[in-house]
Amino acid sequence: MSERPHVNRPLIAAIALCISLVCAGVLVMGIRDRWHQPEIKSAEQAQTTTTGRAARSVGATVSETDPKLAVEPTPAGPKQAQPANPN
Repeated sequence: MSERPHVNRPLIAAIALCISLVCAGVLVMGIRDRWHQPEIKSAEQAQTTTTGRAARSVGATVSETDPKLAVEPTPAGPKQAQPANPN
């Protein structure tokens, strides 16, 4: 006779599998927003959404962003050193 009671290993494995699947699902749902590009709206579209309503309620306005400069200014500071072996 065995002193320990019988351990139902398939049941324990099934429970562990279910828990791991639930955890994997929660992790996937937590990062699913990173799979899609963000939806960018113009200022006219943003005025009619909750963004525009929230801005108006606190006295702010929603305006277009400034266009990117055609020629970017050189960064301040010293130039980076060239690598010893560029290949």
